[in-house]
Amino acid sequence: MTFKGKVKEVAKSKQSPLVLALDFPFEAAENLNNILIKAQRIIKVVHPYIAAVKINHHLTLPLGTFDGVQLLVKQIREQGLLAIMDAKVNDIGATNQTIAEYYYAAGFDAIIANPFVGWEEGLKPLFDVSKRLNRGVILLTYMSHKGAVEGYGQTVVDPYSGQQMPQYVSFAKKALEWGADGVVVGATVPQKIAEVKQILNEKVAIYSPGVGAQGGTAASAMRAGANYLIVGREITMSSDPAEAAQRILYTIKGL
Repeated sequence: MTFKGKVKEVAKSKQSPLVLALDFPFEAAENLNNILIKAQRIIKVVHPYIAAVKINHHLTLPLGTFDGVQLLVKQIREQGLLAIMDAKVNDIGATNQTIAEYYYAAGFDAIIANPFVGWEEGLKPLFDVSKRLNRGVILLTYMSHKGAVEGYGQTVVDPYSGQQMPQYVSFAKKALEWGADGVVVGATVPQKIAEVKQILNEKVAIYSPGVGAQGGTAASAMRAGANYLIVGREITMSSDPAEAAQRILYTIKGL
């Protein structure tokens, strides 16, 4: 089964479209083990309410890909969840392929990449290795922070057709053309979610970060067409992460 099929199946069995983002603030070097303990504890209490877990650079940097992070991926998989690496891959093709191979060797089911780098000698090798290993690729299409408009919102000219369009529209079209398993569109811009949804026509899933801490709401993102919600600090920084996850789920039940 493809990653797209796996995440859909897990979300259905868990009755949850939530992807937990394991986001934590900086810790001094002597306290790094605290991060691993905290992450393990949160996965343990939140796993009944989520479908997948997303791990970012600021967790791999202190814990190490084949040390603490691999332990977390093992725990995630043992709970019947999927593990997504938010590497935002954006380099030349040979480098992108090697990055993906290392993360897949650590057990990740999918990787997030940045389409700015293009296809030939860019993301094509990453897609090739992902397909060969039956893993998924999710493309950044419009991020959740305010400055996203400066890059993803700029008007660009398609180098092949000469047509002008917003950058995020171009990226949504590339997601279809390249056979991506998902796209990221911020929950903070529900109108962009709705626009991208029309382009994708249910063929590529939309993952929406930015719920809570960045001002996005679960209900507006889901109404606009998001398939999955990526939620980090609203859960990880809560005094009761399980209750926080349940509360978010409650707000979208019956939409």
